[in-house]
Amino acid sequence: MSNTPPIRLSDLTNRIQQAINNVFAGQTYWIIADITNYSYYQQKGYHYFDLVEKQEGTAGIIAKVAAVAWGAGADKIKDFERITGQVFQNGINVLVKVSVNYHNQYGLQITVLDIDANFTIGLLEQQKQAVLARLLTENPEFIQKAGDQYLTRNNRLVLNRVIQQLAVVSSGNSAGYQDFKHTLDNNRFGYRFIIHPYFTAVQGEEKAELLQQRLIDIFNTGTPYDAVVIIRGGGAQTDFLIFDTYRLGKTVARFPIPIITGIGHQKNETVVDLMAHSPTKTPTKAAEFIIAHNKAFEDEVINLQKTILIKSQQLFSARSQSLSALNSMIVNQARTMLSRHKDQLQGYNQTVINTTQSILLSKHRELLAVSGQVLSKPTILVAHKRNELENITANITSFNRMYFQNKHSELEHHKTVFRLMSPASILKRGFALVYQDGKVTANPDTIKPGSNIQVVLNSATLNATVTAKNETNGTAFDI
Repeated sequence: MSNTPPIRLSDLTNRIQQAINNVFAGQTYWIIADITNYSYYQQKGYHYFDLVEKQEGTAGIIAKVAAVAWGAGADKIKDFERITGQVFQNGINVLVKVSVNYHNQYGLQITVLDIDANFTIGLLEQQKQAVLARLLTENPEFIQKAGDQYLTRNNRLVLNRVIQQLAVVSSGNSAGYQDFKHTLDNNRFGYRFIIHPYFTAVQGEEKAELLQQRLIDIFNTGTPYDAVVIIRGGGAQTDFLIFDTYRLGKTVARFPIPIITGIGHQKNETVVDLMAHSPTKTPTKAAEFIIAHNKAFEDEVINLQKTILIKSQQLFSARSQSLSALNSMIVNQARTMLSRHKDQLQGYNQTVINTTQSILLSKHRELLAVSGQVLSKPTILVAHKRNELENITANITSFNRMYFQNKHSELEHHKTVFRLMSPASILKRGFALVYQDGKVTANPDTIKPGSNIQVVLNSATLNATVTAKNETNGTAFDI
């Protein structure tokens, strides 16, 4: 046994306390450490945990000390959670301001006085930026960057005009999935959607492979989905670290179906958001995005319908005016032609009358001359001349009747020709009038494939577009 007399335990702890106080009293230190063995006593507002330092690249602990936070330190933890959106819990890496204390009963203890929220935020952001840099470097064929925007194979895809058939990747018990589905099912426009759920874990970096496999499962089904929707409800910032993994970012960037994200975070975008086609902030926002997309197409169709109706009315009005003008022109020209030929007929009639009177007068004179001769000649000569006179008289009568008949026939012929030459008669025989740019045309050289023409038939007008043009030698209708 040692010759040194024994001392009481309290004496030893007092010496330890004095030695530690001599070195650490009034001193504070900023240290980086991980949180383990965390517990919180809400009634007292006390936080108890261990601060540990792990060997880089392994899980081995090279330093460990018990820590506590209360009072101002507890208030700082509340500020930390509010600023970062990160719950103070096991497994997070923090930068904390501490003081070193020794208590005779509780032993060595670290008291947390402050916690740097920017350090934790910055650390997560550094990890995210490292993943983005790796994605750009290792996948230049389907990921590029233009300014602050990431251009991926997925966000270059064109969404279908109507989104209806959806594959949804979410947690099976997620309230976010229920919000998403409720918003779609109860949209005020009456749109109907086909939703195929692909449930999986959506929290924890180690679950990224499971989420990736669900995307692969969607692709392997061969179902022609209009879009894939990845949704998750709200939570702490570290709850979303699964969406900042390289594995998942690469899969989303190259996925051949447009991906819409509805990940419930408000402060920043995850890697998956940056790689996806259409990122939104919450599951409900994702549903509203899809509804708005379909509504935009419906509005476009309605506007197009209105435009077609207005254009049709304008076209019908213009063509109606053109037809009215054409009808008036045909009527006026027909009246003019009839009036002109009527004048010609009256002239012919007057000519016949005048010519007949001249012939009768001439023959009357001849008759008087012949009468004188008859009186001076024998009865035979008189009889002979009488016969000649009768023949001449008969000829005059016959000539007058035939002349009128010939003129009447000519008049009827002209009327028939006029009727045959009228547009209405031509159209009834199967012919058609071709209009180009509002004018009648008979020249095929001005009509090219793609030209718009109007074909006027007997009882209808056809609006047509020339699809082909074949040259002919002009002998198709030779008899």
